[in-house]
Amino acid sequence: MTLGPTRDHAPGEAPVVIIEEGSVGIVATRSLTFDDGLPLDEGGHLRPITVAYETYGELNAAADNAILVEHALTASAHAAGRHNADDRAPGWWDVMIGRGRAFDTTKYFVVCSNLLGSCYGTTGPSSTNPQTARPYALAFPRVTVGDMIRVQRELVRRLGIRRLRTVVGGSMGGMQAIEWALRYPDLVDSMILVASAARATPQSIAIHKVGIEAILGDPNFRGGDYYGKEPPHHGLAIARMLGHITYLSDPWLWEKFGRRRVAADNTGLRTLFDIERYLEHQGQKFVERFDANSYLYLLRAIDLYDAGERYASLADSFRRMRCRKALVVSFSSDWLYPTYQSRELVDALRANRIDVRSHEIESGYGHDSFLLEHRKLTPLFRELLEG
Repeated sequence: MTLGPTRDHAPGEAPVVIIEEGSVGIVATRSLTFDDGLPLDEGGHLRPITVAYETYGELNAAADNAILVEHALTASAHAAGRHNADDRAPGWWDVMIGRGRAFDTTKYFVVCSNLLGSCYGTTGPSSTNPQTARPYALAFPRVTVGDMIRVQRELVRRLGIRRLRTVVGGSMGGMQAIEWALRYPDLVDSMILVASAARATPQSIAIHKVGIEAILGDPNFRGGDYYGKEPPHHGLAIARMLGHITYLSDPWLWEKFGRRRVAADNTGLRTLFDIERYLEHQGQKFVERFDANSYLYLLRAIDLYDAGERYASLADSFRRMRCRKALVVSFSSDWLYPTYQSRELVDALRANRIDVRSHEIESGYGHDSFLLEHRKLTPLFRELLEG
């Protein structure tokens, strides 16, 4: 057992640490800087590049027990454990990483890094442009999922990892896992794709478009040059509210909120129902932790992604893969990345004789199921890793 979360304590009083079975305990986010930078898919060369990352467990002598965890749109490198004893919440996939958990840190060396273009320690629009000594803002180059993988490849090399036991990701993280297997086939032994797809759909692009316009239309956006000024919080909150709806499901919304009205029905036209208040809360929480420019860049990276681009078919593209096996999981109530997109992945993998297992999990949580259904996912992950 290791140190886990704490109970609330009075100011000046020592925190009371609770022992949590399997937790990786107190962890730190570290960073590496590549002074020479890297070339980008759409031209140009970004330098320097700093990447934030966390690791859990130990790399074995053969340097082949590594698991690379890919995060989704607005998460960070902090996938497990807590940064200090006072942290109220652990990393975003803590339930999956630790002693005896799906990614058992007594067996595996688990790595998670923040995406290129994000705002949690890896170089992005809010980073300082060395040519101007000011934040890049919209001078930051447009980046792709492939660029993100290229940064991760350099991190993996510097960590001394020779081969990846698996690359795993949910949502946008699954796109990164696919790209790893395509770009660096000799390094990837297997991949786990959860609630993900080989390409962005017109529906997804359309939803992103509305959020992007909400940010761009905020008077405080100022062409992206809002650092040191009032940020475009209103537009970003609207974009997040829209995005958050796509992570949920109709059954869950009925169960959680139904058509309940707010307590005092005197708010005019703005807020009449509990679900509206919930979305307002989600929008407000988001603007306190995320950068609007980063949100724009990451949405566009998803929109641009197509694993079969420039190939006759997805199966033809997947001929580049050398992984031995794969796991593809979808969820019955996920309408953002529905099961038919997982079936497209399975068909392309099987066409290339990759040993692939597929599962559609019954869940009412919608797209967010990949974060919430850990009890159903854990045995599937273990089967792939240990089978």
